[in-house]
Amino acid sequence: MSRTDTEDHKTQHIGWLRAAVLGANDGIVSTASLIVGVSASNATHASIMVAGLAGLVAGAMSMAAGEYVSVSSQADTEKADLAREKMELATDPEREVAELTEIYVRRGLDSGLARQVASQLMERDALGAHARDELGISEIFSARPLQAAITSALSFVAGAGMPLLVAWLSPERHLALIVGIASMIFLVVLGALAAYTGGAGILKGISRVAFWGMLAMAITAGVGMMFGSPA
Repeated sequence: MSRTDTEDHKTQHIGWLRAAVLGANDGIVSTASLIVGVSASNATHASIMVAGLAGLVAGAMSMAAGEYVSVSSQADTEKADLAREKMELATDPEREVAELTEIYVRRGLDSGLARQVASQLMERDALGAHARDELGISEIFSARPLQAAITSALSFVAGAGMPLLVAWLSPERHLALIVGIASMIFLVVLGALAAYTGGAGILKGISRVAFWGMLAMAITAGVGMMFGSPA
């Protein structure tokens, strides 16, 4: 088997990786911030758990709905572009050959070779060639609304479940502090894992999620102390 048959590029993971990291990160940050904020308001342990569980369910549904709507809009745009391209191929194929030729010339081929490549690719799969090279649509990057929605929802539940479990096991007196520290550890691990999987710098991935997670929990804790009942 040749090396080209076994190469595993990071971009192959970009669809599910984006949805999974976004869902898990949002699950940890939003649920931990909610728990810390409610705890800072001097609420009871039972009230904190109800708020955290409600945040988990609402957040998972929101992530699923948001991803589905967003990616569905992208899919609709892709379908419209492909339909237009299909019509243009049927009505003016020579112009489409010229368009593809120009694309390959800009990428570095001489005009004769570029036209030969364009003609041969269009003979095999004209719509696929234009979708890939003119529109930038490929099997890897094409929109999959249901996959994105399910991945986001499940990853949100996984992320939100971690600070919620810590809150359940923590004593009420130090609950906010314990959940805050534990959630920062979860975010650091998530940032490192996402960066490693995506082939990016691990320190950069960690710093991004840690900074925004800490900021979210600090602001929410401040709101809880400001509007909560006195101890």
